[in-house]
Amino acid sequence: MLRADVSAFRYGNAVELYRQMRQLKVQPDGFGFPLIIRACAMSGDVRLCKIVHSHVIQMGFANNMHVSNELMGMYGETGRTEVALQVFDRMPLRSRVSWNVMVSGYAKNYDCDAAFAMLCRMENEGWEPNSVTWTSLISSFARCGFSEKTWEFFALMKDRGIAATAESIAVVISVCDEMPSKGEIVHGHVITSGFEKYIFVRNALISMYGRNGAVEKAEYLFSGLKSQSVVSWNSLISAYAQSGLCDEAFSAFMRLESSHNNLTVSPNVVSWTAVINGFAASGRHKETLDLFRRMQFARVPANAVTVAGVLSVSAELSALPLGRELHAHAIRVLMDSDMLNGLSDITSWNIIITGYGIHGLGDRALKIFHQMVNAGVKPDEVTFVAVLSACSHSGLITEGHQLFHQMTQDFQIEPQVEHYACMVDLFGRAGLLQEASNVLKSMPMEPNAQVWGALLNSCKMHKNTDIAEETASQIFNLNAEATGSYMLLSNLYAASGRWDDSAKVRISAKTRGLRKIPGQSWIEVKKKFHSFSAGKALTSEMEELHGVLKELNLQMVMESHSFNGFFEPC
Repeated sequence: MLRADVSAFRYGNAVELYRQMRQLKVQPDGFGFPLIIRACAMSGDVRLCKIVHSHVIQMGFANNMHVSNELMGMYGETGRTEVALQVFDRMPLRSRVSWNVMVSGYAKNYDCDAAFAMLCRMENEGWEPNSVTWTSLISSFARCGFSEKTWEFFALMKDRGIAATAESIAVVISVCDEMPSKGEIVHGHVITSGFEKYIFVRNALISMYGRNGAVEKAEYLFSGLKSQSVVSWNSLISAYAQSGLCDEAFSAFMRLESSHNNLTVSPNVVSWTAVINGFAASGRHKETLDLFRRMQFARVPANAVTVAGVLSVSAELSALPLGRELHAHAIRVLMDSDMLNGLSDITSWNIIITGYGIHGLGDRALKIFHQMVNAGVKPDEVTFVAVLSACSHSGLITEGHQLFHQMTQDFQIEPQVEHYACMVDLFGRAGLLQEASNVLKSMPMEPNAQVWGALLNSCKMHKNTDIAEETASQIFNLNAEATGSYMLLSNLYAASGRWDDSAKVRISAKTRGLRKIPGQSWIEVKKKFHSFSAGKALTSEMEELHGVLKELNLQMVMESHSFNGFFEPC
């Protein structure tokens, strides 16, 4: 019964069955305990894992090799690799499985150095690592994002005479995003070794080509599948979405949805998330939110990745009610502690500091910064961009200047272009244009358009055309597409009454084919977003809206006559 529940992934049932066994005083043996331990591991209940481990010791199975292997796997699954190592070190007898469980545990917990050290120890103690050991080691480096190391150990495995497995091939394919040429090599190896018949290898290839923008190859591999699983569909949808082809991703999604009569192949949370986040990344906010609503109506529970993507859209739209709704949803399904939504450590501090800075609350941003340092969290480059920007927007010149020096003296962080841009903006906004120019000239690297733009914006704020002209010429030399800089300079000339110069700048921008990005606004009505854009053709609803505005305008004009001309006609 235990084996049936565990094999069918009914881990809760297996745990409940064990409770009943304890009540009936039926003692597990060396075959039952491994199943119970595996069920506890997959449940993720750390307290339950400890209790079962104590039962193992009490009943005299601590030295049973199969039970110890499962205990190590359990602690690796729950992130307690240090306890897994204690179990391993106390084992009187080990098998190759014991070593592999330890390497796999380190791999699952992103500890590639410990995984490699365990493989070396394995060899030193006379054990020969097999394909499972090497696959786990390669996986550990892949999980940590070390693409080159992953490739190096894959090559070393083959040099040692260990034949590559389909699993190791799939791992190597997953890190070929930054090495497209090596992806082609691996694909060739897949063909010559006959691994194309493994659907998970083919799915990995589809994902790899999608991430590298080679959508045609992804489509070709997908079309060659005899049976297309939901994972295959998700790989294709993600390939389109990651290449910015949102409409194609949505079309593939609709094809998957239309096959809903086949219960084994229908959109799951990964399908929805891929297409939703594809639209979100492309700035197509309305489609993102519409799809998320459709996902809710389809009763597909969102996961942390879905919610994080939609939260980013609600932040872009300043849609606070939607953000609150998503926050409540995350709490309801116990997602609020997830790293993607709740975030962790320095990222959380940086976001809070940035939030206060955006809203001009520089004093509170500084307070959070000092709390962060006092809590023992070392600030990074992003932290100083956030806090310097907060000082700039709040006019905290002295504090910002001190922080800039603290960055190098106290925290050994070398200022980058972004930090100098913040300092130029700090002095410029306060009208200290000469000090801002001095910062710019003292930079150890060449100023980019961002730094010059900060100075130009300050010149506009304080109507200083002399410095503005020199600054604008520097920007135009750096970046011919600096539309915003042309508009800033033109507006500055206009504000100073230099209309001819203002017109010349605009004509120059037009001659270069530059166009100002039209402004946009949006409103939410009955949980549906409506966007408005300058120069956009009117839809039927917009024409109706303008008709209402004209009628209101006419009524205002008529009513203004009763106030003796107090109001001017609109």
